[in-house]
This record gives sequence, structure tokens and C-alpha cells, in this order.
Amino acid sequence: MTPRSPEQALAELRAGNHRFVTGVPQHPNQDAGHRAAVADGQHPFAVIVGCSDSRLAAEIIFDRGLGDLFVVRTAGHTAGPEVLGSVEYAVTVLGTPLVVVLGHDSCGAVQAAREGVRTGAAPAGHLGAVVDAVSPSLLRAARQGIDDLDGIIDVHIAQTVETLLARSSVLAERVAAGRCTVAGMSYRLSGGEVRTVAQVPASLPAPSSPADADAALAG
Repeated sequence: MTPRSPEQALAELRAGNHRFVTGVPQHPNQDAGHRAAVADGQHPFAVIVGCSDSRLAAEIIFDRGLGDLFVVRTAGHTAGPEVLGSVEYAVTVLGTPLVVVLGHDSCGAVQAAREGVRTGAAPAGHLGAVVDAVSPSLLRAARQGIDDLDGIIDVHIAQTVETLLARSSVLAERVAAGRCTVAGMSYRLSGGEVRTVAQVPASLPAPSSPADADAALAG
């Protein structure tokens, strides 16, 4: 069953990540029959705005398959016009009820931005654009007294959630109408688990266990 509500979509992602972490993935929707079934159309239940890091493959860490996730990836999950347009396409044309900003610990883009701010030296080439996009998160973290890398990364994930909503009136209207949720999540590279850092609306109930997640999906 494809999740139709933000609650069901979040529950399915949490349940899939639990299967991945515990080593019992189901690899759903990856067979030849499903490949043929989705050839004529897609109905993904979540948009993943993720970091381009090679270890952050959304379909694997959430144990999903073809047609389940609409994935947009940039270094440091930076959100330029093309990213915003991709998200808006998914939530309006495809009717996707959930947008996830997916970051991770030890993010190289955040480390590069941190070094650029520290030294005042701009990176060569287009990497400078990535650093410029991440730098506001470093300044925000500094104002909050946060100076450890993983703490800064959490701030950056939350900042990206806010950026998506501030720059896309289309997305903000869907969230205000209760038709979509935007969640910021952080993935731990060594353990494989995903935790929620930010969520809009914040009042959306979160299943407390994989069993609760399965129950929410069934309901």
C-alpha cells in the first residue's frame, strides 16, 4: 500500500530504516513485475532532498524500491532553484505528501564551509557556491553557541527545512493546508539509523517504535 498522508509516509520511512539498521531489509518494489507496473507513471510517497554523499543512498537506507521515493541530491543538500522546482513538481504534479531533508554526520560540504569561514579563503570553481549556501547555517550555529561539527550539521538540516518553506510558497501552502509535511533528518554513517532533527508542522505525531510505525501505515 502506498502511503497517502504525511503520517503514513513518515511511518513507512521509519519502518524501512529500522529494517535496514537491524539487517532484515525486505527490498520492496525492486522486482521485474513492479518495474513494469511503474513504467507508465509514478506515485512516490516521499521527496528526499539529500546530500550527494555516496553513502547516503535513500532507497537503501529506507529499504524502498522503484517509484517509492523522488530523490533530489546536491552537496550539503543545498536548495537552489532547480531543487525547489523539483520539490514543487513532486508535491503538486505527483501529489507527494512528505518532503525530507536528509543530511548526515561528518558532512564534507559543511566541513568545507566551516574551513572557508575560518580562513576567509573561497574554494576554487563552483565549490564556492556550495560553501556560500552552507555558510548561513554556520553563522546561525555560532549565534546559538554550537561549534561541534555534528551540532552544526543539525543546524544546517533545520536551516534547509526553513529555506524550502521560505523560498517555495507552493510548498508552504501545501504544508499550511495539512497536505504535506517537511521533515529534516540526519543519518549516522556508521550505525545506519536516521533521526528527526526538525519537522513542520512540529505537532505531527511520531511513532515511538517500529511496531507503532507499522500500525500507523496500516491505519
